[in-house]
Formats: sequence, C-alpha cells, structure tokens
Amino acid sequence: MVTGNPKPHFGASHSDLCVHLLQAGLKFRDPFIGRLVHGRIIKEGLHLGVFLMNNLINFYAKTGLVFDACHLFNEISVKSTFSWNTILSAFAKGGNMEAAHHVFDEIPERDAVSWTTMIVGYNRMGLFYNAIQLFLRMISSGVFPTQYTFTNVLCSCAAIEALDIGRKVHSFIVKLGLASVPPIANSMLNMYAKSGDSMTAKVVFGRMSLKNISSWNIVISMHVQSGQLDPAVSLSEQMTERDIVSWNSIISGYNQWGFDIEALETFSCMIRSYALKPDNFTLTSILSACANLENLKFGKQIHAYIIRSDIDINETTINALISMYVKSGDIKFAQRIVELSGTSELNIIAFTSLLDGYVKIGDVRPAREIFDSIKGLDVVAWTAMIVGYEQNGLVNDALELFRSMIKEGPKPNCFTLAAVLSVISSLASLDLGKQIHATALRSGEVSSVSVGNALINLYSRAGSVKDASKVFKQICSNRDTVSWTSMIIALAQHGLGREAIELFEKMLKSNMKPDHITFVGVLSACTHVGLVEQGKSYFNLMKTIHHIEPTHSHYACMVDLFGRAGLLGEAYNFIKNMPIEPDHIAWGSLLASCRIHKNVDLAKVAAERLLLIDPNNSGAYAALANTLSACGKWQDAAKVRKSMKDNAVKKEQGFSWVEIQNKVHVFGVEDGLHPQKDAIYNMISKFWEEIKKMGFTPDTDSVLHDLEQEVKEQILRHHSEKLAIAFALINTPENTTLRIMKNLRVCNDCHSAINYISKLVFREIIVRDATRFHHFKDGSCSCQDYW
Repeated sequence: MVTGNPKPHFGASHSDLCVHLLQAGLKFRDPFIGRLVHGRIIKEGLHLGVFLMNNLINFYAKTGLVFDACHLFNEISVKSTFSWNTILSAFAKGGNMEAAHHVFDEIPERDAVSWTTMIVGYNRMGLFYNAIQLFLRMISSGVFPTQYTFTNVLCSCAAIEALDIGRKVHSFIVKLGLASVPPIANSMLNMYAKSGDSMTAKVVFGRMSLKNISSWNIVISMHVQSGQLDPAVSLSEQMTERDIVSWNSIISGYNQWGFDIEALETFSCMIRSYALKPDNFTLTSILSACANLENLKFGKQIHAYIIRSDIDINETTINALISMYVKSGDIKFAQRIVELSGTSELNIIAFTSLLDGYVKIGDVRPAREIFDSIKGLDVVAWTAMIVGYEQNGLVNDALELFRSMIKEGPKPNCFTLAAVLSVISSLASLDLGKQIHATALRSGEVSSVSVGNALINLYSRAGSVKDASKVFKQICSNRDTVSWTSMIIALAQHGLGREAIELFEKMLKSNMKPDHITFVGVLSACTHVGLVEQGKSYFNLMKTIHHIEPTHSHYACMVDLFGRAGLLGEAYNFIKNMPIEPDHIAWGSLLASCRIHKNVDLAKVAAERLLLIDPNNSGAYAALANTLSACGKWQDAAKVRKSMKDNAVKKEQGFSWVEIQNKVHVFGVEDGLHPQKDAIYNMISKFWEEIKKMGFTPDTDSVLHDLEQEVKEQILRHHSEKLAIAFALINTPENTTLRIMKNLRVCNDCHSAINYISKLVFREIIVRDATRFHHFKDGSCSCQDYW
C-alpha cells in the first residue's frame, strides 16, 4: 500500500487515478503497487489508453521489472515514441546495449530522447567510440541534440581523447548559442583538459560567464595532472567556495609529484580551517604521503581521526593504511589490520608493501601465508612474491613458486621472467637460464627490454659472454642504458676490456646517456686490461662532460686500476686525496694490490685503515698475513693470524662449485666428502703428472705457510677449483665446456695449472672467481695473465 501518498483529486477519472498512483508509487519503487494498478486497469477496461499504458510501462521499467515492461510493451496496440523510449531506456540503463540497439532500430520516429538514450548507454558501458559515431548519425539525421546529448558526447570525446571530433562538437555548440550553458561549458572544458589541449581549456574557462565549483575543479585538476602545482594552488585560492574535490586535487597533486610535506600541510589546513570531512580519496592520498615520508606519527593521527569521525572507509583506504604502517616501520600493526579486515580486502599495492616489510626484517613466511590465502591473485602479486624470495636469498623457494605459477597461476609477464632470470643469475645456472629463455621466446616476452637485460646479465654471470652478446644484438631496437651497461660490464668481467671500451664509445655515438653504473663498468674494463691512462681519462670525462659525481665505487675502481698496474704510490696518493672518506672497498683494493706486488709497508697501512672501518674483516687479516708470507716474513705472518684468532675473526673459506645435470657440487680444499672422491683424486693425480711433463711447474709460493716443498705441492694439487675440474672432467662428455665458480680470487698456481689442463684435455674451461671470469683455452687465458 502507498501509505502517506497525496490523495488524488475528488472526482478524478479512473484513468487519472491510476496514473496518479503509478507516479506516486515510483517514489517507493514498490513493484506491488504497479501490479495492483495493473490489475485495476484490466478490471476497468482501461488498457487501451496510451498515456496510462505508457505510465505503467515506465513504472515496470524503473522498478526493475524489465521483463514485465517488455511483455506489456508487446501487448499494447498503440505505441507512441514515449513507449519506445521507455523500453529503450530500460535496456540501456541495464547495460544490455544489444537489445537496446535492436529496439532503437525498430523505433518508427526517433526523437532526441531516443538518440540521447543510446548515446548515454554507450557512454556508461565505456563504448565511447560507439557513442560518438551515433552522435554523428544523429546530426546527419537532422535531429536536434539536447544539452544532455552534448554533455555525454563530450564526455566520450574526453575519455578517448578524440580532440578533433571534440572541436567539431564545440563549433556546433557555438553555432547553436549553447556555449555559455554551464553544464555544456563544463563538459567542453573537461574534454579539452583531458585531451591534452590545455591552451584551449584555459580559453574556454576564461570565457565562461558562469563558473561553478565544477568549472574550477576541472582546471585545477588539469594543472595538477601536468605537474603545474603552483597555478593549481593559485586557482584554488581564488575560489569563493571549495568542495572536497577541490581539496583532493591539490592534496593528491602534491602526493603524486613528490611534495608530500605540502600534502600534509594542505590536509591539516582543510581540517582545521574549513571543517570539511575528508572522503576516501582524501584519506588514500594523505596516507600515501605519510608512507612516502615514513611519518608514522602523522599516519597514526589520521588513523585515529578515521576512527573518531566514524568514517566509512573503503577497500582502497584500508590498503593505504596497511601500506602506511609497513613503510613507516610498524609491520605488526599492518598485520593486525589485515587480520581484522581479511585478506580478501588486500590489493596488490598493500600486498607488495607488506611483502617488502617482511623482506626487510628477513621473514617472508607471513607474506607467503597471506599470498596463499588470497584467491585469484594476478601476475603482479606472483611476481612480487618471487622477487621477495629472491631478495631474501631464498632462490629455491623463488624457483619453486615460479614452477607453480606455470602450472596453476597466471601467465608470467616480462617482469616475472626478468625476476626469475635474476634468481637464476645468482645461481649462475646456464641450463636453467636457457630454459627460461625458451619460455620467454614462446611467450613473446623475449623482445621486452627488461627480459633482454636480465638475459644479458644471466649469460654473463653464467660464463657465456657469447650468448650475452647475441641477446644484446637481438634487442638492438629497444636498448636502454641498462642494456648497454650490462653488456659493457659483461665484456669487462670476461677479460674483454678493449671490446667493452669500444662498445662504450658506440653507446656515446648512439646518443644513449651513460649513468654512474656504466662508468663503473668502463673503469673496470680499463682495470682488467691495464689501461691506466684511458681509465684516468674516462674518470675525468665522467665528471666534466657527463656531470656524474664519482661515488665510492668509482674511486675504488681507480685505486684498483693503479694498484693492479703496480702503481701503488699513485694508488695511495689517490686515496689520500679523495674528497670523500675512503670506504672498505678502496682500502681493500689497495691491500690486494700490495699482496700481489709484495709491498709490506703499504699493506700494513691499508690493513690498519681497513680494520678501523670493519674490525671483523677476515680478508684484511688474510691479505696482510699472505703479503708477509710472500715476502718470507713468516713470524710476522703468524702474529697476524694469531691476532685474527684472538679477535675471534673467522677466515672466509675458499670453495668452488660446478653444476652438472641441474645439480650443484661444492668442493673445499682437500675435500674428502664427495661420493666420487676416489675417482676425483685419481683424475687429479693423472693430469697433474701429465701437465708437469708439458712444462708446468707448481708455484709453491702460492702456499703462504712455512712448509716443506712436497707438502706445499700436495696442498696445491688439491685446491678446490682443481677438485671441481677433475669432477667435471669425469662427469661430462668430451669437448664440452667446463664452467667452474669460485668464491675467492684464483691463485697463481691454479691459474697456471688450468692453462695446461685446458690444452691437455682439449676443453675450454671457464672459471669465475671473486672479481672476473677466466676463459682458459688451448693453454692460454683470456686475462693474458693480468688479473
């Protein structure tokens, strides 16, 4: 029943009474009223009245009974344009544009409402091109558009940035004298602003005689989106009245362009001076600003304000709260919000923030629990979880998750593949890398610059500079600075310093701007081949031409450049004249050079300075002791080793590893734990005697202890890289390349021995030590014995 409705006039006809009841009943959206009136119409025989039946169809359509409306529409014998438009509107508002189009085509005499209904329907469904095309048909048909038609077609033009058509619509509006009508003027303003024509937008705004809040907000938003914050703020201050949208534009603009402190100040001003209640959009922006500033105190105040004001926050604001707490260092409270709101509310931004927080504290287990609890996660979430594992050093978990993704998750994108390739790079696994390369080829993602760069890095770290070069050539059309830098570093690490420098010169000629990492690669290339003067030239070029301030890495490269070349005095002077405090890498480079060139006095200085920076640096003790031993100062070396023991500093153990059939085999010095140890030691004895016959002489000076010569030779024979090579020779087919990895610098004896072994077994042997790659082939090394 329609309780409380105004009563019809006494003496009204039954038909007028029914119309009155239907129109009044629409306020309540109660279908029962329509059915009641419908029954009365049939009983009274009023179903032939066109006006009454149109009202009944309209009632059914607007109360959601579209089926009843269609049934009634089909039954009535006389259909007016209103009848057609009513049923047309029902379909269009319900999103059934196919049915609406069918009705539209059947209308005998379409009016402006018919055309506009269709245009509005297409607009709501995001079919903006269809809306524009239909508008053009409307004009061609000679039907005069309404204000509502113009606002909607301009909205469609703005959505797809159809500036040319938008300008034509503008001209038509001017001809009709409607340019000053506020809704139409605002729509034109919005169209120009969103289509990138800010000049015309300003002209339209300037000519508007009636500007409402929406007009000002459109222009403010336009300035904000283009980063012109000062004009935006100036306009907002000229407004006589500002609504929440006006404030949101400025606050979000500050946040978007990195002026987070200003965003907080503007928010505080809004709350304090204007007593406006923020909405979810405001809260999302201000919480993002707090997160960027890691301002936990202000973030907590916002959270408290939300609770005090009983603001009904949405999913986006909940996620912004989670991100704010995580980035501000309170991951426990962020976890509490997740538990209260449920993981179903978690979006990818909040999830990745949580994951990043857990990674920082070294515990990705809670992140994985959240990951497993969320259904239907997209490729971004999967990729974030893989990256989280990789950043925490859990490479096996990362690979296992990727395998699960292939089986049951979304299709990996270029960022996923780049992340997985980064994981495999840390393992230096060539076989696994080639499998992912094949996956990238099948998926078409191999052309992505991020995948290409990751492949260059992978192949380089796995010892295949040829494959890295192939990938570099294949991505010639979309190389970026990272691509060039990765290839330059790859060539440098593989002893191809001159080729690295040639590539750098090509990079400059191609107008690609190098960054600070590029110059680390270039200086390393000079270091590995002893190009001292060129290295000095590039160091100066970096500062004077490219305006890149040297970092600790660049200074350390220069110290290494001088030190390896035996210019220890110049290296020491360079360190003393550095404008920044030398770090442990710079002193470590000098100390390593002192060991190679047997300069005890300078080694003591370098070790002392290094231990002041890093008292537990085992490399400093070892390098100094080894330098003293190499100079025959056995007692002094013993004192250093005793001091190391007294200070409870543990020496880093040297070990080597090799991957055979996707399994990694690790070896230490004198390793006796491997299941194939007998075969390995027999193989070593065999090739040891053979290479001695070929002219190899064990470098017993590499054993930095005061021992008998026979004992020294025994130790040298069983160095970890020799054990790894022996194992690889036993377990790989003839003529295959051996790839050995070592965590420390390869010693002189092993370097010399592997030269002979490569010639003896007709194999290329690639050894990656702590600083570079050595490619041994036919009795010589790519480093040309300069390393």
